[in-house]
Amino acid sequence: MRIVKLTSEPASPKDLGFEELPSVAIIGGSGLYDPGIFESPVEVQIHTPYGLPSDNVIVGRVSGRVVAFLPRHGRGHKYPPHKIPYRANVYALHMLGVRHVIAVSAVGSLRQDYAPGDFVVPDQFVDMTKTREYTFYDGPRTCHIQIGLEPFTEELRKALIETASKYNKTHPAGCYVCIEGPRFSTKAESRIWRDVYGCDIIGMTLVPEVNLARELGMCYALLALVTDYDIWVPHQPVTAEAVERMMSEKMDIVRKVVAEVVPKIPAEMPKCGELLKQACI
Repeated sequence: MRIVKLTSEPASPKDLGFEELPSVAIIGGSGLYDPGIFESPVEVQIHTPYGLPSDNVIVGRVSGRVVAFLPRHGRGHKYPPHKIPYRANVYALHMLGVRHVIAVSAVGSLRQDYAPGDFVVPDQFVDMTKTREYTFYDGPRTCHIQIGLEPFTEELRKALIETASKYNKTHPAGCYVCIEGPRFSTKAESRIWRDVYGCDIIGMTLVPEVNLARELGMCYALLALVTDYDIWVPHQPVTAEAVERMMSEKMDIVRKVVAEVVPKIPAEMPKCGELLKQACI
């Protein structure tokens, strides 16, 4: 695969060898390190003001659209959740011209009816992380991005729900609680997320990825694959092996959903960028 080194900001189509920049990006979670759906792919090595992203970005065509792909953990799962270079990842996509992000993640279930193997397209989240870099606005300019009503872009969510439901049981809403990791929750914590906070699924990577994407005016939605019941189900303890096994079993369906969603995404959704207009002091 040809490797392109990107030194300019922003990129131009000529830099990549395509007729246009990728407006859509796919961020792959555990188990999704190569989308396997691209035509004429190239690897793009990007140096950002925030360092190197998790891996080179793959750019290619999907159903006629130019699309970018970035494995969140890096190929070979180099980065644990709390060490992922989130700012570099999101900024690298921004440098490529990306405006819409479809992310894929493994999650645990906090509800009996959200079973392992199901998809969830969440509509809200709760942040319980502790030590991450959450914003591009560290000063002297301060911006407060309002994403509370719609942290996930509704148009992207609808496209994911419609497509994923054709191939797999899919829940059209849910609240994702993001924990620091890399350890799994205690039983007491799991019950708090479920019974006190009212969350439906649990993971370790949504935050600050979603925050950062919205700060740069990107639309964002998540396809979450339930890999296990969290520890609140005592007879089914969570293991990394179980997570990887479920991701492997469902990966072909995940790829099919992502490939089919891409051409449904509108070229422009200006409202995602409008969040920034009154956010900065």
